[in-house]
Amino acid sequence: MRSDPYAQPQVDVAHYWRPEYDDRARFLSYWHQIHYIWSLTPQSVLEVGVGNSFVSSYLRRRGIDIFTLDIDTDLHPDCIGSVLQLPFQDEAFEVVACCEVLENLPFECFRFAISELGRVSSHYGLISVPDHTRAYRFNVQIPLLGEVKRLIYVPKLCPRKHVFNGQHYWEIGKAGYPLRRMTEIVEDTGFDIVESCRVFESPRYHFFVLRKRHLKAV
Repeated sequence: MRSDPYAQPQVDVAHYWRPEYDDRARFLSYWHQIHYIWSLTPQSVLEVGVGNSFVSSYLRRRGIDIFTLDIDTDLHPDCIGSVLQLPFQDEAFEVVACCEVLENLPFECFRFAISELGRVSSHYGLISVPDHTRAYRFNVQIPLLGEVKRLIYVPKLCPRKHVFNGQHYWEIGKAGYPLRRMTEIVEDTGFDIVESCRVFESPRYHFFVLRKRHLKAV
C-alpha cells in the first residue's frame, strides 16, 4: 500500500520521453490545451502538471507568460507543490490549466483540487480528464455543407468498475463516476462550465473550459 493515498504518484521522468507516451492521441491533447489557452488571450497562466513541458515550452515561445507547478522535482517545474495546496495568493493567475492530472488523485480529492484551482484563478480554468464513456465517431463530407463531425455517446447500462492501475484512481464513465457527478462538483465550487468537449479523434480526452462565476456579471 502507498504511504500517502492522497499524494500524486511519482512517475519515472523517462516515462514522458518514451515513444509510446507521446503517441498521436497525446499530441491531439497538446493541441487542444494550447488552443484553449491561446483562445483565452491570458495575461498570465499557471500550468499544474508539466509532463514533458511540451505545452508550456510552446506557449512561452508564443509569448504567453506561463508559470509551471508540479509535485515531482525531477520534472523541473518553476515551483514544487500540490494541486491540493497551491502556494499562490488568491486570483494570482488569469488562467489556471490542469490537464490529465486530477485522475491521479482519489476522487475524494477532486472537490479540494477544483476549489484550489478556482482560488488562484482570476478568470478561467482549463481541465482535462480521461473519459471512458463509449463514443462513436460520425464524419461525413456533404456537398455545399462541408464536413460534418459528431461524437455519438452510448453509455453502458452496466459500466465496469475502475481498477487502480498505478496512476489513475478514476475515470469518467466508469462505475460510480458519471459525468454529472464531476460537473456538479465543478459548478458547486464557483465555476461555470463554458465548454465541455471530447477530442473527436481520441475521445478519451475530455476537456472543460471553466469561467469564474462572478465574471458573468461583467
